[in-house]
Amino acid sequence: MKQLYVVGTGPGAMDLVAPRAIEAIKLSTDLVAYGLYLDLLGSVCEGKNRHDLPLGEEIERARLALNLAAQGKITALVSSGDIGIYAMATLVFELLDQQLSGKEDSPQWLEVDIEVVPGISAMQAGAAKIGAMLGHDFCTISLSDLLTPWQTIEKRLHACGQGDFVVSFYNPRSKKRDWQINTARDILLQYRPHSTPVLLGRQLTREDESVTITTLDKLHSDDVDMFTLVSVGNSESRHIMNNDKQWVYTPRGYSKKL
Repeated sequence: MKQLYVVGTGPGAMDLVAPRAIEAIKLSTDLVAYGLYLDLLGSVCEGKNRHDLPLGEEIERARLALNLAAQGKITALVSSGDIGIYAMATLVFELLDQQLSGKEDSPQWLEVDIEVVPGISAMQAGAAKIGAMLGHDFCTISLSDLLTPWQTIEKRLHACGQGDFVVSFYNPRSKKRDWQINTARDILLQYRPHSTPVLLGRQLTREDESVTITTLDKLHSDDVDMFTLVSVGNSESRHIMNNDKQWVYTPRGYSKKL
């Protein structure tokens, strides 16, 4: 049996890891991941052969996982969130595509059975924390220009604004990228009110979680780091409060029926 599980483990809390993800990891002999993702899983990873590769070695992780599976080792390639959203699943299939196109020399990969196991994404976890921010049409945009040219990202930001989509920003800031989130804010301010609600969710569902609701005009890179999810409502998103409780939701148009 040549099996590769491509597993998303959710935002961090163990009770948000899908049962199928736990089962896939238990069935595996070898786990490939950035080490923190396995640490968060705790005892589920005991007795497994861990292959921890640092951030920046995503291609190496995907290659290693495919090679281990091709050798007959039941392997799980693990990532936080949903592994198909800005994560490792796409690399696995890109490498397979390269092999089928004759650009790789690893025919053994084509004998591997692959199962992708989805997980709860950060944008879902964040929206749930504050109510129903993703209640209507939404999109996600990565602000990292390491793999995507900024001109392309900027075009998508304008399209998001023109379409009035709720948007969740991934990779909003890093040590070397501190201006993109402010530029994204300024573009969206061309299309929606200054008072548009914004969620800042840092380390969502983990021990040092922090959740802040602010407004689009107050969104600033100083309040964001690489562990922060930024979600911006659309022109109709509502921030409501009841004493010490507050929520954000995006209506779907039921007011016409209420």
